[in-house]
Amino acid sequence: MSRYPDFAGKLQLAFTGGRIERESGRRHDADWCAALLADAASRTYALVGEQIVLRKTDVIADPLFGLAEAATFGAAQEQVLLGTTDGAGRFAIGLDCAGADELKRRGLLVVDLRSIAIQGLVQAAHLPALAEAKALLTWHARHRFCSVCGAPTHLAEGGWRRDCTACKAQHFPRTDPVVIMLVTDGDRCVLARQAHFSPTMWSCLAGFIEPGESIEEAARRETREEVGIACGRVRYFASQPWPFPMSLMIGCHVDALSTAITVDRSELEGARWFTRDEVVAMFDSRHPEGLTAPPPWAIAHHIIRTWVEDTGAGG
Repeated sequence: MSRYPDFAGKLQLAFTGGRIERESGRRHDADWCAALLADAASRTYALVGEQIVLRKTDVIADPLFGLAEAATFGAAQEQVLLGTTDGAGRFAIGLDCAGADELKRRGLLVVDLRSIAIQGLVQAAHLPALAEAKALLTWHARHRFCSVCGAPTHLAEGGWRRDCTACKAQHFPRTDPVVIMLVTDGDRCVLARQAHFSPTMWSCLAGFIEPGESIEEAARRETREEVGIACGRVRYFASQPWPFPMSLMIGCHVDALSTAITVDRSELEGARWFTRDEVVAMFDSRHPEGLTAPPPWAIAHHIIRTWVEDTGAGG
C-alpha cells in the first residue's frame, strides 16, 4: 500500500490513448483519401496558427466540424488526414492567423491547446487528436521548402509527406525526443524551475536528446549540465506526446551519484533538493513556502507522484 494513499490511481496522461486509426497503410491511396473527403460523416479539427477553433456548447466545447462548415472558415493553408474513427475520416486544417478575429465574431472560440488541456475545455478523448493535428500542421508550416535544394515542396500521402518539386526529395514528419527525469538520492529528489513556469511551480529536469545519444546518456548529460550532479542508473517510466511544438517527452527516474548542485543559470531559474514529505506537501497545496508540483495533465506530475508513492522508484 502507498505511504500516501491520496495519490493512488491509474496513470492518465494528456494527449495519450488516441482512438483514431492512423491508416498508415492506406493514406498513400489518393482515391481513398478523396472518398473520405467526400463522405458526409467525415469531420475535421481546425487550427488557426497554433490555436484550436472550438464550438461553444452548454456543457463542453466541441472541436470537430463538418468539412463543409469548416470550408467557410477561410482558405486552408494545409489539410491533413489524421486517420479514421469508425470508418469516417478525421482531418485537420491549418487556417491563416489573420482569420482568428472573424471566427470569434462568428461566436467560435479560438484557444491555445495548453489552456484547453488545463481547463478541460473539450472531452479528453479529443486531446490526442488535437496533439497529432497541432504537431503535424506545425511541421508542415516549417517545411514548405526543400532542405536539400531549397525549392518549394508540396503535400503528399494525406499530409504525411512533402515532396520537392525540383529534386524530388521526400520529407517526412519528425518528432523531437526530450528526456524528462526525476533525479533522486534516497528520500529526496531534485526539482527545478524555469523562468516561464507559474510562480510557485517546481518540476523535473528536462532536455532534448541529441543525435547519436541514448535516452540514458541524455538523462545523465542534461542533469550534469543543468545542475552539476553525476548520475548512475536510469529507469524508463512512461512517455507523453508534447505538441509544444512537436516533441515526445520520455520520462525517467535517475539515481544521483553526487549531491552538490551547481545551477546553469542560462537554463534554470533555480534547482534544489526536496524531501519526500516536502513533495507530498506540494501536491497537497500545503508547502510552507507555497510551492506546488506540476499539474496532472503533464508527465512530470506522474514521474514525481510515482516516486512519492513507491519508495522503490527512487532506488
